[in-house]
Amino acid sequence: MSKNKYLFAFALVTSLFFIWGFTYGLLDVLNKHFQETLQVTKTRSTLLQAAYFGAYFLMGLIGVFVNKFDYKKGIIFGLLLFAIGAFLFYPAAESFNFNFFLLALFILAAGCGCLETTANPYVTVLGDPARSANRLNLSQCFNGLGSFFGPILASQLFFSHGNSDNLDSVKSVYLVIGVVVLAIAFLFIKTKLPEIKEAEAEHLTSEEDKKPLGAHPHFIFGVVAQFFYIAAQVGVAALFINYCTESGLKIDNALASKLLSLALILFAGGRFLGTFLMRTIAPQVLLSIYAIVNVVLCGVVLLHMEWISIGALVAIFLFESIMFPTIFALGIKGLGSHTKKAASFMIMSIVGGAIVPYVMGILADRYSTAASYVIPMACFLIVAWYGWKGYNSGMVDSDTDVKVDFAKH
Repeated sequence: MSKNKYLFAFALVTSLFFIWGFTYGLLDVLNKHFQETLQVTKTRSTLLQAAYFGAYFLMGLIGVFVNKFDYKKGIIFGLLLFAIGAFLFYPAAESFNFNFFLLALFILAAGCGCLETTANPYVTVLGDPARSANRLNLSQCFNGLGSFFGPILASQLFFSHGNSDNLDSVKSVYLVIGVVVLAIAFLFIKTKLPEIKEAEAEHLTSEEDKKPLGAHPHFIFGVVAQFFYIAAQVGVAALFINYCTESGLKIDNALASKLLSLALILFAGGRFLGTFLMRTIAPQVLLSIYAIVNVVLCGVVLLHMEWISIGALVAIFLFESIMFPTIFALGIKGLGSHTKKAASFMIMSIVGGAIVPYVMGILADRYSTAASYVIPMACFLIVAWYGWKGYNSGMVDSDTDVKVDFAKH
């Protein structure tokens, strides 16, 4: 396979990262919008996150048992599910029914989960395995850009004059998303993508390739680390707007949404920065450093010191930036023919984002939004441990990760 064909496939698949990042960026603003338009509590509004990441768990579970399909078929199926879910937002808004929104979001997220189950591992094997973490971080940069533009659009449409108490803008936005996703699905149907055999891509011997999946501690601990990372990421973002509006600084929903967009700029920029830093710093080392910084920042958020704490809350996004793709790439490294199944388990671990934010919502309703941030603080400690010790368990070639340079691919 020529390098140009690899690069074209990489660029096309990377476009998907922007699309699902954009819809995720809308989610946290919808959380606050539904609290006001549909009169739901903070705890109940976190069911949006439960539906979204619960769908990821389901698609990961399916992927564990059905992983014989090639990457292209998985991507097309995911795009079609994505579009169906987006179109269902229209009747949900017409009925003014929160439960209907949960169903629509669940189907949309099932499409996203299918895309992530296929696109993430595909990017890691689409080139030199020594540079898999760097390559996935680069693709995830565009996911961060999509997450940045989502709240900007949502703040303008959902909280603008005349739209803050109705769902008309929600209907319009998701109709457009559905049409765009269908167009992308058509493009994938018409495009020939290289299908990679993982064992060959990673230059594994047949003996290495036959090693059972459960015999790879770095993978097992990677699933655990991903569970707690996603729990932290989703929890931090889900109550971000609530935290800002309750700060005593007279921050309204629109301004809080813009602050969330600023945080997501740092998130996207952090992935570009991380991709650069991984040229000289081992991914697992950078992961631990970033996680420890976030433990400290969560401590500042807990202190609720007005703008200082809001600044710390925004900064958390910068140091979250590399965590998902780095844990994902490290966790499935060297797994050969087990790569697709391992990727499915990694996607299942995203269920952490469905469970933990609900617990944060309970703490926020019972005590304060600030107090709920003790949970992501604990989650980041577990991520730090994975980078420090967990990844190196059973990885005799971990030193090869010290330099990963996508520019040479």
